[in-house]
Amino acid sequence: MTTSRTNPATRAALINAGVAAFLEDGYHGTGLKQILDRVGVPKGSFYNYFESKEAFASASVDHYAECLAGKLASAVAGERSALAGLRAFMVLLMQEFVEAEFAGGCLVANLGAELDNSPLCRAALQRASKAYHESFSDLLTRAQAEGEFRGDLDPVAMGKLLADAWEGAVIRMKIEQSTASLELVMSGLLDGLFLPAK
Repeated sequence: MTTSRTNPATRAALINAGVAAFLEDGYHGTGLKQILDRVGVPKGSFYNYFESKEAFASASVDHYAECLAGKLASAVAGERSALAGLRAFMVLLMQEFVEAEFAGGCLVANLGAELDNSPLCRAALQRASKAYHESFSDLLTRAQAEGEFRGDLDPVAMGKLLADAWEGAVIRMKIEQSTASLELVMSGLLDGLFLPAK
């Protein structure tokens, strides 16, 4: 929603606060007052930016997915190969999880468990998940072309497997307060199943 009374910087601040709050407390545990207090926006102004809390959550998911894609692109750009870039991305996420003391996790996984009855939010979650799978599949296709991964597996299926395994491991990480599950995904897939046969 865009009107003459909206400020792009305020909208961005609201979304950033929303991502943080939804990661900390979930959708149902986050109140609009909590968000507005963080940003310093009066309650009445919120609806100049978003039609509803659901629309706000949807925009927050889209923003989170864009940020994740940016992190992945930066990690890959700084490495010599697709595999090295993918590994650097996963290590970066693990470092962020540790710095956050395992709070939060992944917004898509978190809200996916809460918002399956919201068509608007479910569409945003589906977009985010699809983009994640496709980014991984593109990298795996490159890794196959570079000879680092086996070529007899479909890179689309590999990308979905990797993304889904990682998401599940993030949930286990929160339970166990340890990156061991994430490290297992990396060793089991990047250093195991996906490697060419010797």
